[in-house]
Amino acid sequence: MSTHYFDHVATTPLREEALEAMLPYLKEDFGNPLSQYEAGARAKAAIEEAREKVASLIGVRPSGIIFTASGAESNNFAIRGAALARQDKGTHIVVSKVEHHSILNPARFLEKSGFVVSYLPVDEHGLVDPEVLRKSITDETVLVSIIHASPEVGTIEPIKELAAVAKERGVLFHTDAVASAGNIMVDVGELGVDLMSLSAHQFGGPKGAAALYVKEGMRIVPLIYGGIQESGRRAGTENVPAIVGMGRAAELAASEVADNAKRLTKMRDRLIEGILKVPNVHLTGHRTKRLPGHASFVVEFIEGEAMLLMLAAKGIYVASGSACSSKALKASPVLLSMGVSASLAQGSVVFTMGGESTDEDVDYAIEEFPKVITRLREISPYAGGWGGQEESG
Repeated sequence: MSTHYFDHVATTPLREEALEAMLPYLKEDFGNPLSQYEAGARAKAAIEEAREKVASLIGVRPSGIIFTASGAESNNFAIRGAALARQDKGTHIVVSKVEHHSILNPARFLEKSGFVVSYLPVDEHGLVDPEVLRKSITDETVLVSIIHASPEVGTIEPIKELAAVAKERGVLFHTDAVASAGNIMVDVGELGVDLMSLSAHQFGGPKGAAALYVKEGMRIVPLIYGGIQESGRRAGTENVPAIVGMGRAAELAASEVADNAKRLTKMRDRLIEGILKVPNVHLTGHRTKRLPGHASFVVEFIEGEAMLLMLAAKGIYVASGSACSSKALKASPVLLSMGVSASLAQGSVVFTMGGESTDEDVDYAIEEFPKVITRLREISPYAGGWGGQEESG
């Protein structure tokens, strides 16, 4: 059976070029970057070369890049580190209701530590209104964090406008760009943000390597204490092979992102059109302001996990809700915040494509998806209105 991978938002395949770059640092060049002899110097040089490549991907100076182990760590570092460094100036932070758990959970931690957190609503497309943000900022606000692009519904937020609102009040702005960096053009200077999270495995790099961009001169409290690695901002012996792989993947992504975005947008739109021909299936997220390879839906009368299992049996690998919460068996907070009912939110299915995706993958999904939905509705106890009765509108 052929397989068709539509879950790039969960992780992307490791690029062969990234693997080849990593191999020497898994074998002969195994030195600790802090060691003063030649093996350590080679490892240190490899890290700094990777830092330059990652910095170039988002248009910043290499000194602003702090390597971490995951996008979740970068988000925790940004929220806790920036807020705690400024608690003498204020104890209010602002996040949106469609943030990843690695933003929401540290925000809740800060609430228990004496901070006040405002959770901004979104519209039916998942967009944050800059005017709503403006009204939420007070004299006590020290940090705003709004996701750049939703991994669950694909919506790309108006970060440039949102960051400008924060700047009017002298408030730091962080964006979680894990789903966007390497997949669309991302320029920190153009967006006007102070902190940005990104992760290697979202653009063909290895798991275990990620980064947090921190604006030059900005104070941030370390999340991990110990040694002097990463200029004293993130302790722990560096994962040299993974960092090197991230650098190579970033280099490739930077050179290919524009062409890939055009190609994937065409494939995405064709997939959306094909899937929406199935009755009682609804697109989630903004129709056009969304990630190029992202198509997300809710399906009436069907539970998401059942779709995943039956599609997987046909070699189609998709997601339902966010990868980190799909096993929770509860309605997606992101969809609920967009006004989707709890029952309909249970029928979430997310298709995401990447560099190796093909038109044949899209053709196969469009052909097989209606068959899966038809079969599931035949056996669904919730499919009232089907099987010869009037369909719901």
